[in-house]
Amino acid sequence: MAEIQQNHEDFIGSTKTATEVIPYLNKIEDPNYIWNIYSVLGRNYYYTYNYQNAIYYYSKAFILKTDRINVLEAKNNIATIYIKQHKYNKALQIFLSISKEKIVQQNQIYYSKILDYIGYCYFKLNDSKALSFFQKSLQISIQSKNEDGLGKTYYNLAQYYHNNRTLSMMYAKLSYKNYTLSGNANNRLLALKFIIENTNSATETKEKALLYIKENHSIYAFRQKAKNQFAKMKYDSKREKEENLKLRTQKIKNELQLEKQESKNIISYIIIILASWLIVFVYYYLTARNNRQKIEATYQSETRISKKLHDELANDIYHTLAFVENRNLSNEENRSHLLKKLEDIYSRTRDVSKENNPILSSQNFIISLKELISGFNTSKTNLLINRLDEISWDQMDEIKKISVYRIIQELLVNMKKHSDASLVAITFKKRNNTVIINYTDNGKGIDSNKMVHKNGLHNIENRIRAIKGEVEILSDFGKGFKVIIKFPV
Repeated sequence: MAEIQQNHEDFIGSTKTATEVIPYLNKIEDPNYIWNIYSVLGRNYYYTYNYQNAIYYYSKAFILKTDRINVLEAKNNIATIYIKQHKYNKALQIFLSISKEKIVQQNQIYYSKILDYIGYCYFKLNDSKALSFFQKSLQISIQSKNEDGLGKTYYNLAQYYHNNRTLSMMYAKLSYKNYTLSGNANNRLLALKFIIENTNSATETKEKALLYIKENHSIYAFRQKAKNQFAKMKYDSKREKEENLKLRTQKIKNELQLEKQESKNIISYIIIILASWLIVFVYYYLTARNNRQKIEATYQSETRISKKLHDELANDIYHTLAFVENRNLSNEENRSHLLKKLEDIYSRTRDVSKENNPILSSQNFIISLKELISGFNTSKTNLLINRLDEISWDQMDEIKKISVYRIIQELLVNMKKHSDASLVAITFKKRNNTVIINYTDNGKGIDSNKMVHKNGLHNIENRIRAIKGEVEILSDFGKGFKVIIKFPV
């Protein structure tokens, strides 16, 4: 079964099936059978690029007392892994030793393959001996009509003559032809890929590329179908065994059913008693938990209200104080604006338990935000707003707009309280489906290594996380303060 899966290139499934055999190997007397299992596992790991495990199982196969040809095959497989690992000198020594074996020289197909490997190692080592081994391998393959061997040697010659495009393409096409005749689909695609990569003709490139796609798709579909068919057969076999087992066990269950009935009655009485005790326990437990939850809910409600008073109302009051400080209240317009702000604060203080949001309920968001920012624009502090109008605020969730408003407010209040900045810039950008807000001031900044996220910064981080955004705070003492805020639209 493992060999069939391997032939259909289901290497993972083949490894799983072959591994199921390992516990039974100590009961097998024929070492050739054990060699076969190790070779299957070695090939699976080789084709899945797990060369360490591949060498491990090939080495276990090599030390078994089996037929000489099996020993040499395991040795050959280890050498091919060395080629994959670019250890050409180690691989060459193994192939040279194998080529001297009489049993190998008598097998033309195997001997030509070994000669080809030797030529390939010399080629990779830039040794001129490579060509003679390729030619000898080619001669034997022609005599034995070994189309797969011809395809391999022609492919290696195509690489060998990479500096001679004419010869290289000739051998690549011969490789493709012989691999096609031998039915070696994988290596046929390999030769076709080489032709596509090295041809100078745009027409031929397009033609071969389309052929490559078609053949690759055909091979994949065939293998997938075979893999699925094998999996279904294995599943059906397993299900049949399970059904037979169920039928055998059902008979035993029926015989035990009467004996169990008496025991069930006794158990039922015990369960009723335990259930009664459990109901009483659960009742008292739920009552106590409900009382705890009420206390916790009260505490959380108080905490939330207290936090809301600090985060929103305190900042609004500070904003109003800043307005009073920097505006002439004898001016009718300023007095009216102040009264409106005070009335707004009063209204939200009264309705804080209702979680209402008067910031955006009666006026346009952009106007509110500009008004907020302009309130901090004084003779000592110059505020710049960039690209605010480019964001489609009317399409944004209200919660996100409130969060943006509060974050900007928190940053400006912190600036007013702590930074002594003379210039503040706030830039709004939209990239794909993300809004980016850059806040920068030239204040005194803070030492990023000693940064403590107190109420202000902590509130900003909590708000941005609540709308699935992220915040990055950049600052150095004496070098200003910068915040980058990102959140999805």
